[in-house]
Amino acid sequence: MSTTIGPPRPRRTPLPYGLLVPALAALLVALGYPLAREVVLAFQDFGLAQQFGNPPEWVGLANFRELLRDPYLWTVALRSLVFCLVNAVVTLAIGVGLALLMQHMAKPVRILLQSGMLLAWAMPVVATLTVWQWLFDTQYGVINWLLTEAGIDYAGHSWLLDPLSFFFVATVIVVWMSVPFVAFTVYAALTQVSEDLLEAAEIDGAGSAQRLRAVVLPSIRPVLLVVGLLQVIWDLRVFTQIFVLQQAGGTTRDTNLLGTYIYRLGIGGGDFGMASAVAIFMLVLTVLLTAPYIWAMLRQEGED
Repeated sequence: MSTTIGPPRPRRTPLPYGLLVPALAALLVALGYPLAREVVLAFQDFGLAQQFGNPPEWVGLANFRELLRDPYLWTVALRSLVFCLVNAVVTLAIGVGLALLMQHMAKPVRILLQSGMLLAWAMPVVATLTVWQWLFDTQYGVINWLLTEAGIDYAGHSWLLDPLSFFFVATVIVVWMSVPFVAFTVYAALTQVSEDLLEAAEIDGAGSAQRLRAVVLPSIRPVLLVVGLLQVIWDLRVFTQIFVLQQAGGTTRDTNLLGTYIYRLGIGGGDFGMASAVAIFMLVLTVLLTAPYIWAMLRQEGED
């Protein structure tokens, strides 16, 4: 009678789980406590008096009821949603386009482009905003000078007073700072696309556009989903660019997004309970926006 001896079973050890404990503890302290505190504040009347020792009053859902009845919240939410989607789509389109172009560039040109994008990506936000404010300056801005030289009367034009042109400037800045991440990530994914599949498609008579649609994009789809997910989250939560441009001359009420609205309710107005309620609303909106991406990624994992 013969017995078949299979491969030895791996020994189970708690060591891998133990190694996760420091990272989980750091996440719990850095993210868990602020989130829990925010939820508690959203159900309280917490203002300036409470910062000086007065006990907060528990108001339950009163903050949320008042908030949801405020038409200005829905205006800001819609404005934030449109701004987020426009910036995410433009950033992804330019980033993917640059990644595809880098595949066909000579090495010196590609290195030069990558160096420029890396510098734009690494530049601090405030420094970037200072440069772009100068470019769009009313009196001494290069943009107004170039447009005037081109025969368009933009002398003395203020880009930040009108909400539409304000968000145009903000979009230029946000896209400028976000494109390098998308371009580098997608380019890295493109270098992993199977050359055999591309050659087989070319032999079958597929043109460049057909190879892109049928081979390249499906191969890098998981990366595109992750990049799109991160871009939506970042663009919905934009704060610094909008806040600095508002300080430079934008009209606050007409240009508030959810991030600056929360700041002005809390730090500016001292109503931390209402600011926390808006933050919870923003969190729910973020989950709703990212749910399709997460569902698509889960389906992709299931198919693989």
